[in-house]
Amino acid sequence: MTISTELTTKLDERTASLARRYRPLAIRILREAIRIPADHLDSDPRCGLSGHEQPRLEYLRRTIVEIGAVDRHQDVAFDAFGNLVWSVEDRLDGIPAGEKAVIMLDGHTDTVNALRDRWHEAIGGGIDPYYGWIDGTKVDRAFLAHELGYLPPESEWEHLVWGRGSADQLAGVVCQIVATKILNELRKEGALRGVIVRAYGTISEEDNDGGGPMYLMREVFPAAAQEHIPDVVILTEATGCAKLGPLGIYRGQRGRMQIEVEVTGRSCHGSMPWEGLNPLEYGAAMIVEAAQRYRDGEGFAGDPFLGGGTRTASWATLATPSDCAVPERFTFRFDRRLTAGEIPEGALDDVRSLPSVAKAMADGLRIDVRAPLYTDPTWRGYRLNNPQIYPGWVTPETHPSIVAAVDAYTRVAARKPRVARWIFSTDGVGFPTRTLEVPPAKRWIQDGDYRYPAMFGIGPGVEQNTHKIGENVDSREFDTVIAFLARFPSVFRKVSRSEG
Repeated sequence: MTISTELTTKLDERTASLARRYRPLAIRILREAIRIPADHLDSDPRCGLSGHEQPRLEYLRRTIVEIGAVDRHQDVAFDAFGNLVWSVEDRLDGIPAGEKAVIMLDGHTDTVNALRDRWHEAIGGGIDPYYGWIDGTKVDRAFLAHELGYLPPESEWEHLVWGRGSADQLAGVVCQIVATKILNELRKEGALRGVIVRAYGTISEEDNDGGGPMYLMREVFPAAAQEHIPDVVILTEATGCAKLGPLGIYRGQRGRMQIEVEVTGRSCHGSMPWEGLNPLEYGAAMIVEAAQRYRDGEGFAGDPFLGGGTRTASWATLATPSDCAVPERFTFRFDRRLTAGEIPEGALDDVRSLPSVAKAMADGLRIDVRAPLYTDPTWRGYRLNNPQIYPGWVTPETHPSIVAAVDAYTRVAARKPRVARWIFSTDGVGFPTRTLEVPPAKRWIQDGDYRYPAMFGIGPGVEQNTHKIGENVDSREFDTVIAFLARFPSVFRKVSRSEG
């Protein structure tokens, strides 16, 4: 499939030019989005994390209106789940809303724990996870070089924006905001003709991948008009690689799940352990055995595109009367990444079948292996109560969305993109459904029992740097991402119409 149009057009040039012009604006918005939780830590130490995004979201909503990223103030709002939603379209283009191509931009607004004390201890006090670069004389450059997957030469550090969430994923959300501003400004030049761009700043993704889209799939899309259902979703998670370079077009990812193992024994005084059954010791044996089986590749599939399945111990809690007692219960979790051909029930059975599990049960302990429910409320009090199982997805390289993505990228960046897949997880896992029916014209992808919209991603940041001490993003990447997000809608409409 090829595009039979001139590679460089006036709209390409205007879009790229405005993206460069608005880079300082994007930097300013991003720095403030990173900083805002610092104002609220006394009243809410978890501000900015999953379920605690409100101050940041309120700032972003005000900013969207103030900079003209929407045409009307009523075009930006919060949904019942707590997602920030804004949209742009050309209402005067003469095309009925139901016949327009719908492009959804998706970026999550929550971050992981800042670990502020650890930043100051490890880096030397010169970089703060909220305030960014403070004092270069106090920065341990050797630590940063060792900790991070990639850093540009120090002579280029002036372009870096530092702080928790810079690469994961606040920079992507800011690029969405600035891109919709450009789309608004270029509507008379055809940037919005025949399309609706609906952008989301989603919530609770770090703790519950895809929670925002899950809410849409359950509560919004089943009763929605066609102009609310996406033809394509662009995820603005980081698509840079420490080894292969920045800004790929990523068209898939493995799925994942949490596997929770509850080991219940018999508590007793620590001075006479023979009176009890120690769930901590039995559970530790399970973790050690599971780790060895993963290292040996036992029970894991591989895929040439997505990569292999993985499993690692990721969380634990202990129910014990004291630290001088045999505990009553030990509960731990595995983070299990599922590649093509792996299914959640099989992953659970792999753990249930461990010899260490059989030994514990034979000795009288009770073992429960399950996928836990995510029950935490969002900042608006909404509880999804979903099993913590997050399906993987792949958009075929021949799908019109990927063809258009490669073309739009080439237009604004003057080079072809690297097309690959994520190692980590994104909001994309919230879209696969077994129940929602959509018209064939939407060209959703049928993948076994699941169907989902065409999805791909582009976002600033290096994937290997996310969640790390010293997290940062190179602001020079904003130019390409913003320009791409603003140019893709009209390119996609042209491609999808030519293929229809």
